[in-house]
Amino acid sequence: MRTTLAQARSFNGPIRLLLVNQLGINIGFYMLMPYLATYLAGTLGLAAWLVGFVLGVRNLSQQGMFLLGGSLADRFGFKPMIIAGLALRTAGFALLGVSNAIPALIVASALTGFAGALFNPAVRAYLAQEAGERQVEAFAVFNVFYQLGILLGPLLGLALLAVDFRLICAIAASLFLVLTVLQVRALPTRKADPFAAEATADDRMRDSILRAWRMALANRPFLLFSLAMIGSYVLTFQVYLGLPMEVRRLTGGEVGVMLLFAVSGLLTVAGQVRLTAWAKARWTPAEAMVRGLVLMGLAFLPLAVAASADGNQLEGSRVAPQPLLTQAVALLPVLAAAVLLAVATMIVYPFEMTTIVTLADNRMIGTYYGLYNTLSGIGIAAGNLLTGVALDAGRTAGLPALPWALLMVVGGCCAVAVHRLERGGRLAPRPAQPPDQAEGTSVMVSSSPPGRS
Repeated sequence: MRTTLAQARSFNGPIRLLLVNQLGINIGFYMLMPYLATYLAGTLGLAAWLVGFVLGVRNLSQQGMFLLGGSLADRFGFKPMIIAGLALRTAGFALLGVSNAIPALIVASALTGFAGALFNPAVRAYLAQEAGERQVEAFAVFNVFYQLGILLGPLLGLALLAVDFRLICAIAASLFLVLTVLQVRALPTRKADPFAAEATADDRMRDSILRAWRMALANRPFLLFSLAMIGSYVLTFQVYLGLPMEVRRLTGGEVGVMLLFAVSGLLTVAGQVRLTAWAKARWTPAEAMVRGLVLMGLAFLPLAVAASADGNQLEGSRVAPQPLLTQAVALLPVLAAAVLLAVATMIVYPFEMTTIVTLADNRMIGTYYGLYNTLSGIGIAAGNLLTGVALDAGRTAGLPALPWALLMVVGGCCAVAVHRLERGGRLAPRPAQPPDQAEGTSVMVSSSPPGRS
């Protein structure tokens, strides 16, 4: 951790503030969201479909609006969107705590989601622009603070839940209010992109944003890279889907799930900075991503081997209660998968984030991060559905290793796709062309090369 803190201190004030900001964002979010469904269904007595609808509104308003949020950041600047997002989440969390009415809960959920769509692309774009030649190191430290917030948030929320869920809402809203004021007072204004400056004086905001979307969607290397990486998000999301389901099947409780999250988070906090420095010294960004993606696929090998030897997985049967030591041994393949997934994500994420900037030619970074997040969100939704189908089908057909084997194939396919893009020169910065020539082509070209949840 000392290495991480030393690395964080080596950056300038705005980047350090963004790191603290992200830590606070994740603490506030994860102290509340894991317990929201229980509050809605238990304390408020909402029907299951209503609980699902309220939570779905939050997810849709965030994932569906990432592109708009990123483009607004490019159009108006990163700082205003960060502040707007934090303020909206303050209001959303406060409203969740004071209202029992369904319409108000839906509005609060929508505000909470749209807030993330505003500040997430803006924070990453600001960080990439501010870090310059040190983008890889900056995103490595950023991921540490991100994961630390995920670790601390649920623990704080669990302690406060013993008092009242409304107290969690109040504290989370207060935390976001403090972050809002802090960004207003201390975060320097950074003009976002160049594409807004190129627009003529009578261009309307809508036209500028639509032009940015057309340029991003015409950037074939970026779209191919985004599609190649979608599978990696399906794999990493198994920490929240497939692995917890396996833990509950083996133990029948939630203690193992908490251990799963703790192992993953602690590994990132302890090893991200050193692992990134080690990988950067030995591999190109593409080589690091390919190796990380291969490791992501291999993370599911222990589960596939264990499933093949475990007859209890047939027909989805739950393991009968076992002594604690037996349960611990049974959990080893799941923990091994979590460790390998964490290490693989640590390898991939910083290089993935900087590759997006490279493919964006260091322009319209907010738009590109927004579009990338939107495509990833769609991929996660589809991947979760298919993973669930594979889990059920594998157990019903007497092939419990099937879903884990398929996930291994996904990792291999992602690695091959990124490798082919690199071999074809698709991941390298392209030579600059004059803006008027770029506007006349169907593919976005570079303006100037620049210096993965």
